Amino acid sequence: MDWKLEVVVVPVTDVDRAKDFYVGKLGFHLDADTQPTPAMRVVHMTPPGSACSVVIGPVLVTPGADLGSGASLQLVVADIDAARAQLAGRGVEVSEVQTLDPRDGGKFVFFSDPDGNNWAVQEVREHVGAPLD
Repeated sequence: MDWKLEVVVVPVTDVDRAKDFYVGKLGFHLDADTQPTPAMRVVHMTPPGSACSVVIGPVLVTPGADLGSGASLQLVVADIDAARAQLAGRGVEVSEVQTLDPRDGGKFVFFSDPDGNNWAVQEVREHVGAPLD
């Protein structure tokens, strides 16, 4: 049996602001923006090339809430310098490239969304070890 992570729900305080960040600044594809009930809005977005999507709306938190235990997510790219340049060019406050390990998979940049959810971007040029079937 395959177990595939396809959706991650990210807590936010303002759905429109978060949607603008993920679609407008990060370049995620907008898959759906629906309101299944009068009290709930669901915005479904997918990073370019990803099989896993991000959903905002079902989990709303009050402004100023401590999201220290909120989402911590990671994207993987083949070229960290190009990814960082793209994020910075879109106005995302992104860290400098950090090399945590000189081997493949050891370079990262970091940023947060407007609600403080933490994101890492990791450069992986060649998957080694266990097959990714």
